[in-house]
Amino acid sequence: MPITVGQDNAKARRTLSVNGKSISYYSIPAATEAGFGDFSKLPAALKVVLENMLRFEDGGFSVSTDDIKAFAEWGAQGGKNPREIAYRPARVLMQDFTGVPAVVDLAAMRDGIVGLKGSAAKINPLVPVDLVIDHSVMIDEFGNPRAFQMNVDREYERNMERYQFLKWGQNAFDNFRVVPPGTGICHQVNLEYLAQTVWTDTDQNGEEVAYPDTLVGTDSHTTMVNGAAVLGWGVGGIEAEAAMLGQPISMLIPEVVGFELTGEMVEGTTGTDLVLKVVEMLRAKGVVGKFVEFYGTGLDRLPLADRATIANMAPEYGATCGFFPIDGETLRYLRNTGRDEDRIALVEAYAKENGFWRDADYNPVYTSTLSLDMGTIVPAISGPKRPQDYVALTDAKSAFANEMEETFKRPMGKEVAVKGEDYTMESGKVVIASITSCTNTSNPYVMIGAGLVARKAAALGLDRKPWVKTSLAPGSQVVSAYLEAAGLQEDLDKVGFNLVGYGCTTCIGNSGPIQQEISEAIAEGDLVATSVLSGNRNFEGRISPDVRANYLASPPLVVAYALAGTMDINLASDVIAQDKDGNDVYLKDIWPSTQEVAELVERTVTREAFQSKYADVFKGDEKWQAVETTDAETYDWPAASTYIQNPPYFQGMGTEPGTISNIENAKVLAVLGDMVTTDHISPAGSFATTTPAGQYLLERQVQPREFNSYGSRRGNHEIMMRGTFANIRIKNEMLDGVEGGYTKGPDGAQTSIFDASMAHQENGTPLVVFGGEQYGAGSSRDWAAKGTALLGVKAVIAESFERIHRSNLVGMGVIPFEFTGGDSRKSLGLTGEETVSISGLDTIQPLQEVPCSITFADGSVKEITLKCRIDTAPEIEYIEHGGVLHYVLRNLAKS
Repeated sequence: MPITVGQDNAKARRTLSVNGKSISYYSIPAATEAGFGDFSKLPAALKVVLENMLRFEDGGFSVSTDDIKAFAEWGAQGGKNPREIAYRPARVLMQDFTGVPAVVDLAAMRDGIVGLKGSAAKINPLVPVDLVIDHSVMIDEFGNPRAFQMNVDREYERNMERYQFLKWGQNAFDNFRVVPPGTGICHQVNLEYLAQTVWTDTDQNGEEVAYPDTLVGTDSHTTMVNGAAVLGWGVGGIEAEAAMLGQPISMLIPEVVGFELTGEMVEGTTGTDLVLKVVEMLRAKGVVGKFVEFYGTGLDRLPLADRATIANMAPEYGATCGFFPIDGETLRYLRNTGRDEDRIALVEAYAKENGFWRDADYNPVYTSTLSLDMGTIVPAISGPKRPQDYVALTDAKSAFANEMEETFKRPMGKEVAVKGEDYTMESGKVVIASITSCTNTSNPYVMIGAGLVARKAAALGLDRKPWVKTSLAPGSQVVSAYLEAAGLQEDLDKVGFNLVGYGCTTCIGNSGPIQQEISEAIAEGDLVATSVLSGNRNFEGRISPDVRANYLASPPLVVAYALAGTMDINLASDVIAQDKDGNDVYLKDIWPSTQEVAELVERTVTREAFQSKYADVFKGDEKWQAVETTDAETYDWPAASTYIQNPPYFQGMGTEPGTISNIENAKVLAVLGDMVTTDHISPAGSFATTTPAGQYLLERQVQPREFNSYGSRRGNHEIMMRGTFANIRIKNEMLDGVEGGYTKGPDGAQTSIFDASMAHQENGTPLVVFGGEQYGAGSSRDWAAKGTALLGVKAVIAESFERIHRSNLVGMGVIPFEFTGGDSRKSLGLTGEETVSISGLDTIQPLQEVPCSITFADGSVKEITLKCRIDTAPEIEYIEHGGVLHYVLRNLAKS
């Protein structure tokens, strides 16, 4: 399907000649000549958005001349002009945890539009969509040569219903491709193969057009591709579905924070150490809702792999994106990863011609700046609960002891016997050490580094401690190719880091069970077991139900901690272990030099390896090819399925929208604290038989071994409703000292949040949730909003919201509100016994302040003012329709 661009924007359209071939593009310098304004000092990240405006101006796409001129005003006003614009990304990226519910919604929309007397064929992606199956592999088997194949076999056993459904979607929808299981992690596949930096397509007139490669993804770490100068960020599945169906992304022209990098990395440090410091600095600065662009002379010595690591963790530092402009290193990476030479020539010519190229004279205007000398970076880890909790490696032992005393309030040194083993468990012992996640496994420097640590350790006779569950889950098959070419996979195997699969594992809670006897000892002693992983997320309850303290570290440090087996060690200077001759071994004895790593990377990470591994990326193995499905236009929902069910969103909906009603006499479902993440709201990992979700499956004769995870069950709203606010570490302040998904029901007795919600809904009682700062931080999972809506919650009232979750709530018809005037749940003394009414919603305008009446248990009433976080005019329409997908569906049915 050709791209559709504006008809009256020829003033900025020009032709570029590359390798003897002409191609059209929309020129920013030409826009200046045409009188739109001076854009020369705009950051490259913002020029990408400006080009989007130029391309779609005056074509019925809600883009006006004033929208374009607003970018010149942004520069003139020192990097600020929060004008609302309509932005259209070139493509959409999905993974299966968020992609399955998105395809479920599309299938349900096909049923819905048929019910509105429309054509099912109208429900089709209008932009290219790639879904990479990467979130379903679980580490059941580890530490042996059979681990990979056994985990793959179990993955297909558990997920066959989901894979049949996705194959149906691949056949049923245009512009929709599926990358099969076992290929890699979506962001790494995107970086290494799908992304082009400059995209090309034909327009409605049959002319080829070049423009910046842009995307949104249903995973927050879509930002990783910013490292290759591709503007992309994570959105919820709801927003992504709207985008793929032709709905623009409504956004404000963002502020752009410039992050200057100078100097160069010193011996013994890694890109992971750098990114952990960047996360700490940007979290402290406050960049939520902003673009961050990296610049400075340090980029001249920063490989794209390190740039991608920094860009990947934009959600952890709170920014919309962390962008790196196009330069010579971008071209080098595109060439080394097997991109076509004509494409590389186009990227260079386009970037230089249209003002996207970073050279020595690159000096844009930023809203604000900060700077970091990379020569000051030291080895570090981050934890135990948040990515921004930076700890220098030299301070890690003392920091853990402080956490034990202040956070976990447990003593150090308590030992518990492990049944059948000759060792004991105690707080601080590392029970999971995993090289996982796209964040670091995309970076050959740290992966080769980990392999060299393993080689040196194995040569000395060292091995992982027996209580450590070790795993290696690379982000693409290319990683295995270069580890094997360097002979390092054999060394990693010797210390327990056998390949367990290609995909997201530990960092999304797919750690699999630890040894039962170890789990029992941890529970018996109420110990603080730890994990060390090369991922991007370490929130409470995310990694494993047996682990309370989780630390992010570089892959080489993950190997070192597996050898040490504990956090109660100064890894930088203490003895790690004894070698085969009884000699003390220190970290410096097994740490590779920068030169050793660089030489192996140069020799083994080749263009040919990328071209070979991605040659048949959509074909899959024999197991995928054997998955059977139908060719029906609409999906035949299997009634007995516990994975895929037709959601209730569009059933029985009329042709016209409703109105926004005031909230009257709502009860409180939960009172939550600061930094409540989407993991707290909608966990992705395993769940027990005693939970509402577990009970649902037991009633349908599903055995606990087949429960799989919440993430894999996201195609079934019945399970996901029961899993909402069900994280084992969530704390509802309506209850004293209780962890998990509990609240008070209408009768005042403690019950599950799901059961309380059902009782309130049966009584016709609306519900609200209170929260603290940074409500909805973390993953871009739409189910955190979908589950909230299905539980009957009409409003979430918090001190502040993270960007994606706020948008998702609106997309599901739930209204977000923020306290004003210094009010908070604490200052108001909220207990959850209150009744809440919010007025002024029937005439609401974007970002309007409205009155809220809180009636306390003793009958007293407090009047406060709330800021409604419906941010834009289109979002008002979404709420009126009951959600963005309802809005899109009705419009498609009418057309």
